[in-house]
Amino acid sequence: MDDLTPLRQQWLDRIKSAADPASIEEVRLAALGKKGEISLKMRELGRMTPEERQTKGRALNELRDEIDTALRARKAALEDAALEARLAEEWLDVTLPGRPRAQGTIHPISQVMDEIAAIFADMGFAVAEGPQVESDWYNFDALNIAPEHPARQEHDTFFMHRAEGDDRPPHVLRTHTSPVQIRAMEEHGTPIRVIAPGRTYRMDMDQTHTPMFHQLEGLAIDRDISMAHLKWVLEEFYSAFFGTRVKTRFRASHFPFTEPSAEVDIQCSWEGGQLRVGEGDGWLEVTGSGMVHPHVLRSAGVDPDQWQGFAFGMGIDRLAMLKYGIPDLRAFFESDLRWLRHYGFAAGNVPSLSGGLSR
Repeated sequence: MDDLTPLRQQWLDRIKSAADPASIEEVRLAALGKKGEISLKMRELGRMTPEERQTKGRALNELRDEIDTALRARKAALEDAALEARLAEEWLDVTLPGRPRAQGTIHPISQVMDEIAAIFADMGFAVAEGPQVESDWYNFDALNIAPEHPARQEHDTFFMHRAEGDDRPPHVLRTHTSPVQIRAMEEHGTPIRVIAPGRTYRMDMDQTHTPMFHQLEGLAIDRDISMAHLKWVLEEFYSAFFGTRVKTRFRASHFPFTEPSAEVDIQCSWEGGQLRVGEGDGWLEVTGSGMVHPHVLRSAGVDPDQWQGFAFGMGIDRLAMLKYGIPDLRAFFESDLRWLRHYGFAAGNVPSLSGGLSR
């Protein structure tokens, strides 16, 4: 036992002088590792007599345990000291006011709807609303859509469930916001200038179509309204919306609820794969329009011999995609924050009326 006293003191002194965890590990290996001094002495027990082994073995085991305990204690002391030093340096003043965190922002579609409403309000258009579950009459018949029209088939339209024996007229999830035209004329009469933004539903799903989307319907009825007024209104709207002067082109088309009807294209160009509205020699279709069909006026209780007007419809989601350079409509439909942040719609970032076209 006495011949181990210097050895014990030697290792206790080395442990005490270790200044960091790396030094502690170095001491542990030198004393208790496979080739450590104390480990080598324990291997010598096999060459001793049983009496010597009993005495020396007990002493070496006690020494090994004492050194191991000292190593653990020193390591814990060093870790405590390091933590105390860190706490002293990284103190926190809990009396300071909290850091503000962005709580979110208006969805891009809602932002665009607000922009559109503001622009049309400057031209004297009020906002009209209607139900999203519509009767067959308002959604189709009143708009001069014939019974055999494809839109009235189940592969295009969501029909509401009817119990067996329920013979009431069918109801649908509205396929456009055009029914609001009829309801607005019935409620307010003429003359009238309204826009009807809102959700619509059709059985479609791909990169540029979703089963639920947003549409804007516009209607103006007066005694002397013409296609010229329609063209002026749309050019003023697109110029304000895209923040640059935009020319339009009308192409003859057919819609059941207007006569004559026209597809409306806006001037654009493609440079480096980026769409630029209001310049170049290209054209992009954006709107369906025309003079309101006499049958539609009669359905709303308006005399077509005394009143006439124009109507137009456009996709709000598509306008947002064009303005902000978003190629996939599912960025809006899925409302995935990763999509929205990728296209610049971070919390607190609300585009202005004169925001850029694309990124």
